[in-house]
Amino acid sequence: MGKIVRALSETGGVLCAAIDAFDIVSDIQKLHEASAAVTAALGRMAAAASLMGSMLKYEDDRLTIRINGGGACGVMTAVADYRGNVKCSVGNSKADAEDVESLVGSDGQLTVIKDMGLKEPYVGQIPLSSGNIARVLTEYYTISEQLPTVFTLGILFDDNLKVKAAGGYMVQVVPPVSEKSVMILDENLQNMSEIGAMLEQGFTPEEIALKALSGLGGEILDEWEAAYKCDCSREKTEQILLSLGRKELKRLADEHETTEVCCHFCNKKYLFNAEDMLKLLKKSS
Repeated sequence: MGKIVRALSETGGVLCAAIDAFDIVSDIQKLHEASAAVTAALGRMAAAASLMGSMLKYEDDRLTIRINGGGACGVMTAVADYRGNVKCSVGNSKADAEDVESLVGSDGQLTVIKDMGLKEPYVGQIPLSSGNIARVLTEYYTISEQLPTVFTLGILFDDNLKVKAAGGYMVQVVPPVSEKSVMILDENLQNMSEIGAMLEQGFTPEEIALKALSGLGGEILDEWEAAYKCDCSREKTEQILLSLGRKELKRLADEHETTEVCCHFCNKKYLFNAEDMLKLLKKSS
C-alpha cells in the first residue's frame, strides 16, 4: 500500500501533500508489463494523480489526468479517487526512450477532469510545454486553476530495472501569504534533495512534508493508505458491450465463438461466449 500524508503551515496558507508510491508504481510495472521508461513516466503520473485526488472532498469524486504528448508511449491516463487510490492506462507499455520527457513528448495537451457530482465535470486543459510531468502539472495549476502549486516526482530503479523507490510531493500556496513565508518556502524547496533519493534514504512522507514546511510551523493534518485500485467488473464490462448497440452485439455473437474484453487499467480479461452475447442482445432490446 502507498501512503499519503498532508501537512499544513501554522498560518494555514501553505499545504504540502507527500506520497510514498513504491507499491503503487511496482503494481503499475507488473500489471502493465511496462518497460522501465514507461514505468517511470506512468509512475510519476500516478503519484501526481494520487496527490491531486487526495484534495477532493467527497467519496464519489473522481479526478482524471490525461497526457497526449505525441511520444512513443502514446496517451497516458490516470484516474484517482478522493483517497488517492489510482489506476492507469498507457497506449504502449513496451515503449522505450532515453528519458521520460522524450518518451512522453511535448506536442499535445494535458487534460485534467474533475467529476464532483455536478451536472458537468470540470475540465481544464493546457498545451504541453515539455514531457516533464511535474513541470507541466505545476504549469496547469498556475494557468488553469490560478493556484500556485509545485510538484516534485521521482522513481528510482535497481540494477534489474525494478522499482526501488517512488513518490512525490505537491506544495500549494493559498493567498494571502506573507512575503517572508514565500521566501522560506522557496528556500526549503531549493534545498530539498531529489525525492527518489530521499525515499531511498528512508525519509517517510511525514518527514518529507514537514521538511518542505520547515520554518513555517508545519503540522501533520492527516495520513492514510492509498493503492493501485481498479474497479472494473464483469457487470461494468457488460454495460460497455451494451453501449455498442444491437448491430455490433449481433455481429460479435455471429462471428466469434468467444468475445474477449480486456481492461486497459489492470489487464484483467472478461470472456463472453456466443450465448452470453445473445443474452446481452436480448437485454438491449
